[in-house]
Amino acid sequence: MLSQLTVKNLAVVERLDLSFEPGMSTVTGETGAGKSILLQALGLALGVRADSNLVRHGKDKADISAAFALEHNQTVQDFLSEHSLEDEGECILRRVITSDGRSKAFINGNSVPLSTVRDVGDLLLDIHGQNEHQLLLRPDQQMKLLDGFAQLEADKQALNEVVKAHKTLSEKVNNLLNNQDIIEQQQALYLHQVEELNEATLDQDELNTIEANFKTSANSQAINEKTSGVLNQLESEAGANAQLLTLSSQLSEALEMDDRLQVGVELLSSAQVQTQEAVYELTQYLSRLSTDEQSAQEIEERISELYSLGRKHQCQIEELITVRDQLTIKLEDIGGGANSIDEMNSQLEVFAKQYQNKAQKFSKARHAKADELSRLVTEAMQVLGMPGSEFKVGLNEKPDGVHLNGHESIEFLVTTNMGQAFKPLKKVASGGELSRISLAISVVSSDSEYTPTLIFDEVDVGISGAVAEVVGRKLQELAKNYQIICITHLAQVAAFGHQHLRVSKVQNTQGAQTTVEQLEDEQRVDEVARILGGATVTDKARVAAAEMIASSRV
Repeated sequence: MLSQLTVKNLAVVERLDLSFEPGMSTVTGETGAGKSILLQALGLALGVRADSNLVRHGKDKADISAAFALEHNQTVQDFLSEHSLEDEGECILRRVITSDGRSKAFINGNSVPLSTVRDVGDLLLDIHGQNEHQLLLRPDQQMKLLDGFAQLEADKQALNEVVKAHKTLSEKVNNLLNNQDIIEQQQALYLHQVEELNEATLDQDELNTIEANFKTSANSQAINEKTSGVLNQLESEAGANAQLLTLSSQLSEALEMDDRLQVGVELLSSAQVQTQEAVYELTQYLSRLSTDEQSAQEIEERISELYSLGRKHQCQIEELITVRDQLTIKLEDIGGGANSIDEMNSQLEVFAKQYQNKAQKFSKARHAKADELSRLVTEAMQVLGMPGSEFKVGLNEKPDGVHLNGHESIEFLVTTNMGQAFKPLKKVASGGELSRISLAISVVSSDSEYTPTLIFDEVDVGISGAVAEVVGRKLQELAKNYQIICITHLAQVAAFGHQHLRVSKVQNTQGAQTTVEQLEDEQRVDEVARILGGATVTDKARVAAAEMIASSRV
């Protein structure tokens, strides 16, 4: 829900700090006081186009912040988390507009594109009335509302998974068919490369060790000479091994006369044992070391072959098997093996049948709920001051094929006079009628998924008396599920609010300035009385206002 709105230097507002409560908030004020500035500020925070003329005269920038509590709004929390914008259950949208026409947008202190602000704004707030930020006129929102009312969102998601799988595979088949010559050339190249690598009889152990083996083979003569020399010095009669034996024996004799030589004796003995093991290891190494020139030549030819393959595929020789496997996958992807065009076409037929089965069940449920929604909204419109009007959910069949969201497109239709043809909702001429139709739809569909904050801008246009009271009661009923903010000219509607805000405009030396204040009990009675009686508030008007406010609580 919207919890806070802060506005600085926007048009006739110098500074405005508003706190909003759950339930229903009503906004009143004299004509021209600047009630629309609230909608304008919220629209800017939600990403609508900005104009430098909106910056207050004499100021260098306007700054608008709207804070939303997300305690029960998992959809927005997930959106913010996905974009790394989360901030402990709160979403703060901020817009800064400079006097030279530039603007910046922020979400929870992070600079973001306006498109991101608009995306999250669509999940937070919907303004019903004569404005450009009205989701209800959009076909995608009409579909979402109908499917939410019918509780078909999960079924639609399952249907769209099949559609996406069909589309992906279909694009792959079309790509193969439209680029057959190029693909055949690629296929021939990949096939040649795979066969060449297979003919090389690659073994990962060999690839990992051949370079070291080649280095050893190429230097085997020198290694033999140096190793043999060291071995001779260790094993000769005066060599290190014999000397260590003699020294160890002599020190052992001294040990019998002084125990403190124990450590020295052990170290010499250990050195002699290590030396003896070195003699054994070097002897074994020389027995395995090959100085066969033919063997060295074979290794050289083999490594030359592998280096050539590595250069061709731009990889290290240890990676040749991985490259071969990747080429095999590419070969299959362009039509070889199990992924041939014929088999892909067969799979497309399977997807198409799955789609048709799901889409037919989906359409049947949609049509039934479309009729129900049409009837309920029509009934609501009658009591909202629109006698003879009728609402209908139009389901337009799409061409044969596999389509996202099912067989039909959705269009809300309405006729506001008996006997006249239905027209798309977006072509309804009267803004007041559009607001009341929106109210009727919102009340009927209040159990379906929708934005948590709904703003109704002058839903009372063209109505009065008992109908106005019905509008107020309907808004109060809607406030059980959503936060409602209603800008109104009627006392009968204003009386139903849980919170009452009054907009005023004053003239001072710095020009016109709009302020908004939250009214307490007595102030609220006076404001409702003013709406009832005009500029002069009489005691009789106050009594009527107090009774009206009290009756709204019943």
